[in-house]
Amino acid sequence: MPPSFLPMKKVFIQTYGCQMNLADSEEMFTHLSARGYIRTDNLDEADAVLINTCTVRDHAEHKAVSFLGRLAAWKRENPARRIIFAGCAAERLGKSLQKKYPFLDILSGAKSIEHFSDTLNESGLFPPQTAQGEMLPPGLTGYVTIMRGCNFACTYCIVPSVRGPIKCLPHEEILQEVRRKVAAGAKEIMLLGQTVNAYQDGDVSFADLLNRTSQIPGVVRVGFTSPHPIYFTPQFLTAVKDNPKISRHLHLPAQSGSTKVLQEMKRGYTREILLEKIKALQAAGFFISTDLIVGFPTETAEDFEQTLSLVEEANFTTAYCYKYSPRQGTPAARMKLHSQEILEQRLENLLNKVRGLAERAYQAQTGTLQEVLFETPGKGRSSGGFWVKVSAPHPVGSVAQVTVEKAVGTLLFARENK
Repeated sequence: MPPSFLPMKKVFIQTYGCQMNLADSEEMFTHLSARGYIRTDNLDEADAVLINTCTVRDHAEHKAVSFLGRLAAWKRENPARRIIFAGCAAERLGKSLQKKYPFLDILSGAKSIEHFSDTLNESGLFPPQTAQGEMLPPGLTGYVTIMRGCNFACTYCIVPSVRGPIKCLPHEEILQEVRRKVAAGAKEIMLLGQTVNAYQDGDVSFADLLNRTSQIPGVVRVGFTSPHPIYFTPQFLTAVKDNPKISRHLHLPAQSGSTKVLQEMKRGYTREILLEKIKALQAAGFFISTDLIVGFPTETAEDFEQTLSLVEEANFTTAYCYKYSPRQGTPAARMKLHSQEILEQRLENLLNKVRGLAERAYQAQTGTLQEVLFETPGKGRSSGGFWVKVSAPHPVGSVAQVTVEKAVGTLLFARENK
């Protein structure tokens, strides 16, 4: 029977974690698609399950492993069903996972994502590739991985050990993937990497890649995540300053406002350098959100006060705040931890400090001109990442220039410029 007439099988995909994990799931699906699988959102009708996992925080890893455990009954109903456990938690837990869950068919760690097709072949559990794999519809935003791994060794972070050192993908392959995403309907491209702005492929820098991506027909906007402060240079700002297609919102993890804690975290910058980078980016028109960790083992009350003051000085649009979560295998996990009482109190104090940041940032946009990419007929996001609502409907994926008339909470109301 010709391959095109083979009965299609169905795969259920469960992804935990960051946007890079979403992109990895999409990439793995193309290899399953090449073997005759289509995606389903109904677990009961699935012939296979792909679980793509995160291990940055214990909670995310626990959710993935719990889901795997619940699949035991699903597998007993039909032993021919296949289960793939992939990603960062798979890399960290390794073969111990298969010993605990013997019904697990394939374990594929984050370092092996580029060899996923070989993993399927070597398992003998999946049919051979019969066609070019199809990608999942990207929606309005197409996620494109440009690099894997991280060369930093932050004392609290498990990522380098589960994803390995930096490997930048060839820029031509990246641009070809962008073209595929645009052809499938994407208007906005999000470039992904652990320290995404460290990208370098020969003489093609990260700024060069942003500009080349924006020049591809059909690309309306280009964003990126997650950058590292030290890789933002004056050369970067010069290279992108005249390109309106590059999103003016960026998420820049600060983690702490204390130079002492940043050094003990091995973040590679001081408070002063961080603020210098933030001010330069803001002067270039960027709006910055951030991540902050409270209760790092060496953080004193004075260090914590430095984080509180950083929030005031940096003028973030919003901040995501977390209690320190020890990850087995990292240097910080061997340090003496703060009590839960201290963690909870500091988190509450920080949340009180950041509460209202977004609302104030939205209020500051009143009277400004904004370019809106519509995600629904009446609402979209500005280049700075602000949600904007207009009265007249617009096609999803279209762009319009508007003037902001007022802000209510975290929503801007605007009129279209004629």
